[in-house]
Amino acid sequence: MIVQVKIEGYRIHKSLVVVPNRRFNLLVGANESGKSTLMEAVALALTGRINGRSASEELNPHWFNTDLVDDFIRKRKAGTPAAFPEILIELSFEDIPELQSLCGAVNTYVPTRACPGVTMKVSINSEYADELEAWARDPTPLLPVEYYKCEWRTFADKEITSRPKALATAIIDSRTVRATSGIDYHLRQILGDHLQPAERAAISLEYRKVKASMSQTALSSVNTRMKSVHATLHDQPIELAMDQSARTSWEGVVTPHVESVPFSMSGQGQQSAIKISLAMNRNAERAQFVMVEEPENHLTHTSLVTLLGRMESLAGEQQQLFITTHSSFVLNRLGLDALILMGKDTAAKLTELDPETVAYFKKLPGYDTLRIVLAKKIVLVEGPSDEIVFERVFRDVHGKPPMQCGIDVLSMRGLSLARGLELCAALNKSVSTLRDNDGIEPADLRSPVEKWLKAGARELFIGEVADGKTLEPQLIKHCGEPLLREILGITPAADLLTWMTREKTEAALRISETTKKIVPPPYILDAVKFAHG
Repeated sequence: MIVQVKIEGYRIHKSLVVVPNRRFNLLVGANESGKSTLMEAVALALTGRINGRSASEELNPHWFNTDLVDDFIRKRKAGTPAAFPEILIELSFEDIPELQSLCGAVNTYVPTRACPGVTMKVSINSEYADELEAWARDPTPLLPVEYYKCEWRTFADKEITSRPKALATAIIDSRTVRATSGIDYHLRQILGDHLQPAERAAISLEYRKVKASMSQTALSSVNTRMKSVHATLHDQPIELAMDQSARTSWEGVVTPHVESVPFSMSGQGQQSAIKISLAMNRNAERAQFVMVEEPENHLTHTSLVTLLGRMESLAGEQQQLFITTHSSFVLNRLGLDALILMGKDTAAKLTELDPETVAYFKKLPGYDTLRIVLAKKIVLVEGPSDEIVFERVFRDVHGKPPMQCGIDVLSMRGLSLARGLELCAALNKSVSTLRDNDGIEPADLRSPVEKWLKAGARELFIGEVADGKTLEPQLIKHCGEPLLREILGITPAADLLTWMTREKTEAALRISETTKKIVPPPYILDAVKFAHG
């Protein structure tokens, strides 16, 4: 298992250290937070390849962190000495017998530490020192990568020329379109890992026989005719024969089929699911590391449930998964304890959640947990009517809706208040929580969740018992019955509280849309002011 990932100078990550979970790692973050870059860097250090090609073939100026490049250029133009930008990707592994060949102390640990690991380093080639210095006298934002070299080495400082078997890696990117050539490089690698050497040899030999037989069948008559036609032109007439060179090996023409349909013509969701199942198959030489980009793409809800269940059942103790997702369902189902919240040069893990809370969210996979995880500030309310009224009061006070101020208002929809606050506390989120008193004194309701509250950061707002048990009687008391009857269009003959309690959401919508000034209950007004800051 990978026990530490260190990235320096690679794309968005200037300096990033991640300590992954042993089994599942769910990478979540806003756009441009570096989730895919982390996955790409890990895969690059594990395989020495990217997009099916070696690192040296794919190396380009855009790999380098722009902040480091800009700083280098600024210093050189000012005449200040500065070292050329470099890239380092370092993976440390647990100390097990299978990885002893990777063990050494040539790494960045301080103090020195010997353990198994690999590094992918992109640095200047000293053979081009003069050319690099000449370029640096008038540098541009695009580094001259032609003068750089890529080194893939173990912590024992030995060059790696081919991927060690112990680092078998499967990469599944469900965001990409189907491969026009039949199957993409990653699937070809996964399928290759499923074949034993003897099976590969047998298939290759049989394929050569098939190609050779065509010279004696379909091509025989053609060659006879060509000999007679061209015999007078030269002494050595042309013949047609099947190419037996390595570039026409069986891997290029043998493709998987699903129910007699070529794999490349299957739906993208089905392609992704098949790749994941192949990579995690217990009955084959499985990949030790599986990288999955957004498994929810192209899948219906039912298919996603099936796929996640299969991933859970197939994942073994000796297999480590890295998964990026924008789906709350994936996050909840695979477990909040596997969450790694990504940001620029940061990767925060949830380490404080009670196992019962993790299990609780797994049972509520449809809840939009991802909004809590990604929001800068959040307001938790009990239901849709509370959400609508809160947003109306917020607009009245601050002149614009909460979302424009970076505040997400989320209905708990039956979610336990304690569970929601525990998650916010683990994420160190700024949160305002509103709830009805239900006839219970606010102090008694606050006591069970006190450990997750924090003055100035996480607060609980509850209406006074004297003003009513729920939102509706509180609105009636503070707005006044005549005004609310006018706003809601309720006749004097109807019981206002009964109607508002029965038509909670409709009442909230009419209050939200009215041009008349309303007087909110104090606890809502306090929550609005606290949320805005």
